Amino acid sequence: MSYFFHGATLALVWFLVTNIVLSVLVAVVAYATAHRAGPSSSLPLVLRLFPAVAAAAFVAGVVAPSYWRFEPRDLVEAPSVTLTLLAAGAALLLVGSCARGILAWRRVAGRARAWTATAEPIGVVGGTVPVFRIDAPQPVMALVGILRPRLLVTRGLIDALTPEELAASLAHEVGHQRAWDNLKRLAMLGAPDLLRWMPAARRLEQLWAASAEHCADAAAGDASGRTARLALASALVKVARLMPQDRRVLEPISTLVGGGEIAARVEHLIAGGAELPASRGQRAGRFAMRCTAALGVLIALAYVYAPLLATVHGATEILVHHLP
Repeated sequence: MSYFFHGATLALVWFLVTNIVLSVLVAVVAYATAHRAGPSSSLPLVLRLFPAVAAAAFVAGVVAPSYWRFEPRDLVEAPSVTLTLLAAGAALLLVGSCARGILAWRRVAGRARAWTATAEPIGVVGGTVPVFRIDAPQPVMALVGILRPRLLVTRGLIDALTPEELAASLAHEVGHQRAWDNLKRLAMLGAPDLLRWMPAARRLEQLWAASAEHCADAAAGDASGRTARLALASALVKVARLMPQDRRVLEPISTLVGGGEIAARVEHLIAGGAELPASRGQRAGRFAMRCTAALGVLIALAYVYAPLLATVHGATEILVHHLP
């Protein structure tokens, strides 16, 4: 058992160290490149999740195999005080992130239950998303849920919108559902990284929220062209006046005005700038390019993987023997 306990301790230490390095790196890169991201770019999301995902992949794909291959089973060094403290810090980071995600999900589920206590189903949009009319003191249009999403709209908001505006608004929320935006919000909220305590994290989350709204606007505008875009622009103005904007970007719930930047979105829609989805040929070309790049990375990794395992094990031995 001591062999596996020692391995778990080293894995946690490597996760924390890699996480710190990547978080600082992303914070620097974010200030240099995030402003170049287009209105529908996925770069802010990639940067926001990179430290946690890359650190976990490094531990699972390199640190653990290196330990399994090179560490003798019959001779396990006792972890130092420093290593134990670092491992405890990494464990607290993981537990805290999971707890933060679970609590946020429970809060949203509680709000959804309160909203739907007297809800009245009024139809289905996008083929799979049921729409409910609810009674609430403040106007609400929200997409809740991930695997079983529901679209909740208050009675007052329905009455305030024209049929065209309501249809465009519902199509906007369907765009969020098809992009799995609630899942992305939850992933960012529960990402175990040190980036969360840096100003760059908040900036990336805001940029992603704005990008997600532009993508959902594009999905709604593509349904009926300019007519739908103008109807959605009109609905945004009305809803922004009626519905308070929640600045808690990282909450696993999507609303019509949740990403802010209403003026920019309205101007974008009126100017006809909603980006159309890529054609089938364009999607196929992008997929082929990604497959080619992934294959190149795999080939490169195949050449350096064995030396990398030995290098990581050597670095681990240095940590074990030289840290107090």
